[in-house]
Amino acid sequence: MKTNKPNPSNLHKSSPRFTAARITQLALLTAVALLLYAVESMLPTLVPVPGIKLGLANVVTLIAIRRFGAKEAFLTLLARILLSCFFFGQFLSLLYSLCGGLLCMLVTWGANKLLAGNALPVTSILGAMAHNVAQLCVAYFITSVPGVIVYLPFLMISAILTGLFTGLCAHFTVKNLP
Repeated sequence: MKTNKPNPSNLHKSSPRFTAARITQLALLTAVALLLYAVESMLPTLVPVPGIKLGLANVVTLIAIRRFGAKEAFLTLLARILLSCFFFGQFLSLLYSLCGGLLCMLVTWGANKLLAGNALPVTSILGAMAHNVAQLCVAYFITSVPGVIVYLPFLMISAILTGLFTGLCAHFTVKNLP
């Protein structure tokens, strides 16, 4: 009687997610996201409201979701957050980035699925809004000051504008990638 046990030496061949080419592409996306994060951290702030940034590294997350899928995009996002906090930040920035990035990723993935991948700018806006809400929740958790909610309208307006910008960047990038 023959059993259907997988041969351990052939496991990597049956799963196209872990080919050397795919791992290399994801590593390159992570490096690009880290570079975009570094460049953005050197730019002067656009407005005098704390916490408002373009979120250029999110362009890479959007591209990874469209090109590879949610699991690979999650791994790229996680690697970028951990490396950026290691190179540029502190423990506190890790908490903000992880919570914001993970909720953003979850909402972006869900919106991308619901919209059948046809509206990267919309999914990006929704992800940016989720990111800001998560970071406000972290700020409240850390400070126990209910007044942080005052930032919500400013953060939602910025999420719409920056999410639209990063979504359009991702849309045109995906459209022109080979």
